Amino acid sequence: MSRIPSSAVLRAMSSSTRPRLLAAAGIVTLSLLVPSTADAAPRPVRLLGEQIVPHNLQFQGTTVGGLSSIDFDPRTGGYALICDDRSAINPARFYTAEFPIDAHGIGPVTFTGTSPLLRPDGTPYPPLAKNDPAAPQNAQTVDPEELRVDPWTGHYTWSQEGDRLAGHLIQPSIREATRDGHYVRDLPLPANERMTPDAGPRRNYVLEGLTYTGFGTLLASEVEAPLLQDGPPPTPTSGALSRITLQTRGGHLLAQYAYPQEKLFTTPAPGAFADTGVSSMLALNQADPTKFLMMERSFVAGVGNKVRIFEIDTSGATNVLNTPSLLNAKHVKPVKKKLLVDLSSLGLSTVDNIEGMTWGPRLPRGERSLVLVSDNNFSAAQVTQVVALAVPSERL
Repeated sequence: MSRIPSSAVLRAMSSSTRPRLLAAAGIVTLSLLVPSTADAAPRPVRLLGEQIVPHNLQFQGTTVGGLSSIDFDPRTGGYALICDDRSAINPARFYTAEFPIDAHGIGPVTFTGTSPLLRPDGTPYPPLAKNDPAAPQNAQTVDPEELRVDPWTGHYTWSQEGDRLAGHLIQPSIREATRDGHYVRDLPLPANERMTPDAGPRRNYVLEGLTYTGFGTLLASEVEAPLLQDGPPPTPTSGALSRITLQTRGGHLLAQYAYPQEKLFTTPAPGAFADTGVSSMLALNQADPTKFLMMERSFVAGVGNKVRIFEIDTSGATNVLNTPSLLNAKHVKPVKKKLLVDLSSLGLSTVDNIEGMTWGPRLPRGERSLVLVSDNNFSAAQVTQVVALAVPSERL
């Protein structure tokens, strides 16, 4: 049986060779037989399904909630999730869980384990009310936000936001812990991500995004909102620039890039609370450390949440690691971005406070599952939501 050469092979052929092959195959009009994928509309991201974890679910002596990140663990086939409880309800901790995903949906969520995150002396982190300002920074209270499974060691690499308190600063950090939560080390952060009275990250807008790339050789992180010296956060009329940091797994800082955040999606009513920022970051392809997914999560009181996921490309962006301020910097080229999906378009039961994302199993038809989790803030008015999406390969 004769085989029609693929369009990629045909493009590589010389103009003299191509007509002879087409004639031999009896092809008069190639376009009738081999449709061009370049002109075909990409398939949309689709919702596979969602699961709602019961409010205040009790598991191994803890209250499940505040799930701020999720990561697939290839060692178990399950998932690791960090909880942003600042030891107020139970000690700062992480969970492991399992749930099936296939091309038709997502199954029930089963929690399989939990462990506290521990200080260097082996004790849990204290609640804010019992924090000792004189203690070493890595022994003070934490505000956990993102957790990733180290692809080389299986350890957990996790970020926390620190705090700006009256007369006292708790620095943000990226830390490594064993699989049972024991402290291993702190990774270095850029000097501009250290809090000072008038510079550095804003309170509660610090290290939300964290991901390994380059097959575990590199670690990328993102601050949720602009640093104080980089200008105001987004408004309904203007976006803002926050920072992505790229470092080696050993901690050597390589680069920072300006990330253009979207405008606030609507104008709040006078005096109403509004909030927006980057809540998660995920490597798009381990073989290409320039491409990531970025989740921007916004909330406006009286309106609700808007969650959008963007594909970004850092290639060609300006390295701003040594740029003191993005507010007045000239000739800074930010990363490129394009919308992958707006969760409001998927038909979810609700778009809650989604804060975490990870790749799940590959699916038939050239799709890949993307798994999301929401932080319910331990509030009965919100939900702990695990969502599975199918992302077509041509969208990435």
